[in-house]
Amino acid sequence: MTLFLKANWENIIMVNYEIDPDILMPFLPKGVELDLFKGKAYVSLVGFMFKDTKLFNIPIPKLGTFEEINLRFYVTRTEDGITKRGVVFINETIPYKIVAWMANKLYKEHYTVVPTKHTISKDATNQNIKFEWLIDRKWNSIYLENSLSYHKMQDDSLEKFIYEHYYGYTKVSEKNTEEYRLHHPSWEIHDVLDYKIDCDFKAMYGDSFALLNYAKPEAVFIAKGSSVGIEWKRTKLYFDNERS
Repeated sequence: MTLFLKANWENIIMVNYEIDPDILMPFLPKGVELDLFKGKAYVSLVGFMFKDTKLFNIPIPKLGTFEEINLRFYVTRTEDGITKRGVVFINETIPYKIVAWMANKLYKEHYTVVPTKHTISKDATNQNIKFEWLIDRKWNSIYLENSLSYHKMQDDSLEKFIYEHYYGYTKVSEKNTEEYRLHHPSWEIHDVLDYKIDCDFKAMYGDSFALLNYAKPEAVFIAKGSSVGIEWKRTKLYFDNERS
């Protein structure tokens, strides 16, 4: 197994919205199905820190630590009786052009580049964290206050559903999909004490997600994070007939 990318992912915030599955269908790669939690489809606005990033185990000088903001939803694919649970990214936003160019060029991802920043403050028991990104001359943000203590995710919980998808799927075309695998342990989570979301979903992700400008998240989570590896190998899937 060769890892294309290794990094520490820290303070992984998931802002989770229930959404009409029909909204997601145009973004669904061929060969996968929506993964539902108790009959509901979700999208997650995600903010986290990428730290100490390495490509093929080679550090990226001055560009290895940055904020990422993305919007993702959840899918499954069954192969040889094995169910693979994965994510599809609507868009991934980072501050460095060269890193985005490499991801888009090598893997046909959907990275865009905008200015980003973050602030983190702590006392003896709690942490305040804010991720910000600039769209149309306006700073959007995810703010969250959490306890510093952490615990394991409960089985059959929404947080476990949201965090534990270990495959990624990219819609290359209407007939072509690429599959890749992520490696990380099951994350521990902090209790969320307060949050505030200021995101122009329409400006950021298009008309399909404009309704989220007025929606209240069903749940907001933050995971402690860990080292993460993304495999170099991509499985190329081609479907010439009906969706399978």
